[in-house]
Amino acid sequence: MSNGWRRTRIDKLVEFRNGMNFTQESRGQSIKVVGVGDFLDREILSDFSQTNSVVINGQINADDLLAENDLLFVRSNGNKALVGRCVIVKGVTEPISFSGFTIRARIKADNVDPSFLSKIFRSHLFHQHLHWFGCGSSISNLSQDVLSNFSLDLPPLPEQRKIAAILRTWDEAIEKLDALITSTERQHRTLTHSLVFGQMSLAPFRRSNGTKAFRWFSLPSSWECLPIGAVAIEISERHGKDEAAEVLSCSKYDGFVRSLEYFKKRVFSTSLEGYKKIWRGDFGFPSNHIEEGSIGYQNIADFGLVSPIYTVFRFAPEQIDSSYAYSVLKTSLYRHIFDVSTSASVDRRGSLRWSEFSKIPFPIPPFDEQRAIAEVLSMHSSKLAALAVEKRILEQQKRGLMQKLLTEEWRVKC
Repeated sequence: MSNGWRRTRIDKLVEFRNGMNFTQESRGQSIKVVGVGDFLDREILSDFSQTNSVVINGQINADDLLAENDLLFVRSNGNKALVGRCVIVKGVTEPISFSGFTIRARIKADNVDPSFLSKIFRSHLFHQHLHWFGCGSSISNLSQDVLSNFSLDLPPLPEQRKIAAILRTWDEAIEKLDALITSTERQHRTLTHSLVFGQMSLAPFRRSNGTKAFRWFSLPSSWECLPIGAVAIEISERHGKDEAAEVLSCSKYDGFVRSLEYFKKRVFSTSLEGYKKIWRGDFGFPSNHIEEGSIGYQNIADFGLVSPIYTVFRFAPEQIDSSYAYSVLKTSLYRHIFDVSTSASVDRRGSLRWSEFSKIPFPIPPFDEQRAIAEVLSMHSSKLAALAVEKRILEQQKRGLMQKLLTEEWRVKC
């Protein structure tokens, strides 16, 4: 390689060690053990306050403890997308070990910057290597041999440090945006709950402090509370054999999505006979998953098809604003109500049918207030969507920058 860059195998720079499979004892030495659950989606592992402790018989070998700037990989996990994920260990102030589902890499060369190496292990170059060797695609285990066979272009140490510092600046920007998104999501949940249950009123709708208590919540005295079945009807329109339509699915967080786009493959039956139609403006949920929050408002197609296990329903448009209704049904309180109602259902198969769903109480403010609430929440949702777009752009820019910096296409001045 030119200008001091040189091609090298990773096993010339680090030594690998598999984590231990600990057996829990009733008494003995207690030690924290990093597992896959500690990785999350972060590059630096420095907070061990939530790391689980294990009581072991006897003393642990010093070689099985983590040290500053160690690199940890997910070795094995049921979720293949996690295999090969890497974190760098910082701020170790107590004995901490690592589980048998992980592999540790400890730097043994003096011409390697740990942060630079961490960037390499989170780059497209490394993930390509894992893909070529089958990790993350056809197998769910990472071996030391696969890691050892990885080769990289290593710049001089000062350039490594400069590259790592540049990329860290982008990481910090993304982390700050992540924190802002988390805070805004929390604010949105609080605002939604306060508005749809009348704990907060918008300026044009000032009212007295009187409230009425219901089973799950209290509402302003001026609001109604009726069973869902009093303001909505079930729709059971079936698909005709010769009609063209796309299949929709309902996700926990995104509501209705185009099934093929969302899952990247066909997860529905080859025969659509018996599938239910769901028109634009209708609501629906898979009867066996609603307790997870999987309920959606169909606003992506004039009409689509859903599996026969779905319950499809329509609110009376002169009584209920659809956007307001969707905000109510997606609250954490209603997820709890769905869970309890599913458990109490006479169906007893982990399903919530319309006969029971229709009995669930629903808060009904005056129609103009419903629309005003929906508009406020829509504006707040738009802020969240804009932040999510900004994060995606930053992440794309960082990936492009990494590709150029880590392959010597762009050089940095030291």
